[in-house]
Amino acid sequence: MSRRATAVRGARTIALAAVSATGALLLAACSPNTTTLNYDPSDGVGVSVLGEENRDLRGINLMVVSAAEGEAGTVLGALANKTADDVSFTLEAPGASPVTLAVPAGGTVYLGTETGEAVALDTVGAAPGDYLDAVLTVGGDSKEFQLPVFDGTLPEYADHLPAGEAAAPSPSASPAASPSPSPTE
Repeated sequence: MSRRATAVRGARTIALAAVSATGALLLAACSPNTTTLNYDPSDGVGVSVLGEENRDLRGINLMVVSAAEGEAGTVLGALANKTADDVSFTLEAPGASPVTLAVPAGGTVYLGTETGEAVALDTVGAAPGDYLDAVLTVGGDSKEFQLPVFDGTLPEYADHLPAGEAAAPSPSASPAASPSPSPTE
């Protein structure tokens, strides 16, 4: 192969690499930066009472843990108040008594943690694995949302079942073998 052919091949390789690098940079510039997006970091849901554009009054990672539909449930998550005034959040769900919690100005109240508030719904109107229609209200503003219901099947939620309730047993992958009769029977 001649020196000229080798030089042309090298120039093409460099040009192709430059075009590829430029294309990759353009694509990266056009894609959204997902690390700046708000998201729910776990199994619960987030709800902003004033709408998604105004996150000054919101519930963070909210969920309820209950053994079964119609049983009591423990609310987990947090309530955040980024306003300059103390407020009261009220959580309402069908069939349950409303729950009201005070949240100080600029503060966050954690629900269901060792250092947080214990919050219980006296009746959960949805089965574990389903969603409960709920409303979060602060003053005259409210927001409807779907509150996920979990049971104690997952170890991280088992300790949050209301006292006296047990998680439903997990179905086994295969039926249990029956014992063989002993030869003396």
